[in-house]
Amino acid sequence: MTTSPAPQYWTEQLIALSPPRAKSLVMTLFGDVIRPHGGALWLGSLIRLLAPFGVNDRLVRTSVFRLAEEGWLSAQREGRRSLYALSSTAARRFELAYRRIYEPASLEWDGIWTLVFAAADALNAKQRADLRRELLWEGFGSVAPMVFIHPRANHDTLDDILTRARIKSKVFVCSATQTEALEGRPLGDLIGQCWQLGAVADDYEAFTARFAPAQALLEQKKAIDPEQAFIIRTLLIHEYRRLHLHDPLLPLELLPANWAGTRAYELCRAIYSLSVERAERYILDTLRREDDHAPEAAPYFYQRFGGLLTP
Repeated sequence: MTTSPAPQYWTEQLIALSPPRAKSLVMTLFGDVIRPHGGALWLGSLIRLLAPFGVNDRLVRTSVFRLAEEGWLSAQREGRRSLYALSSTAARRFELAYRRIYEPASLEWDGIWTLVFAAADALNAKQRADLRRELLWEGFGSVAPMVFIHPRANHDTLDDILTRARIKSKVFVCSATQTEALEGRPLGDLIGQCWQLGAVADDYEAFTARFAPAQALLEQKKAIDPEQAFIIRTLLIHEYRRLHLHDPLLPLELLPANWAGTRAYELCRAIYSLSVERAERYILDTLRREDDHAPEAAPYFYQRFGGLLTP
């Protein structure tokens, strides 16, 4: 039986309408594909993995060169070949960032908020600007100048931010809960004040509409080959990763009813699970063209999205 043209047509249309940037796509591959398979790969393998997305070898070489200059990647030469891996600093940041991508969206909330603040003269102008940028990027809301709050902060990520900025001794970090002893506005009112969720919801709705056809294609198990499964999975995570960068990931209890992010997560989980077996076959075949010993995906890989198909 020949492969249906529908999956290839769908992926080609998606790439044509929204071509992924080479540098960003490299980052997606390292987080989603390369880390579970030993964390390093030869440049030739990376070129082959990116070719189906219309990224030529020149763009790949330029992208990894820039990422190495920026400290994200490290390179090791062996003759005429180059082996690329995440730098030790980048590996830690990737672990924290990607952990939240695959984390179930329905985790219970304990009602505790994390508060980060600094005295007016504790930080210089650059430190204030850097801290604000990093915390807003991680989904914190700004209650007042140099006062930030989040109802479900990742403390490992927060510790990493403060450590890299070398300001742990200059800021205050504490927990807050709603008190019942005194009457006041509920902390939940901060959602509308500190976070603009409308644009986030619109992005999730667009994501769901764009990728819903992929689930139907993958459910037709004979209609798709391993390469197309890999392309779908990569485009899926590449786009979903972008959404997470703008989502503060607030507890469901504080979000609007029928939150669009929940539907997007469930769709992402379904497509990832349906594509994982065939995509992994393509990934291993590609990696082992240059490295006979390229490892299978590590066991933790199959715990993504609350548990995938076992190998």
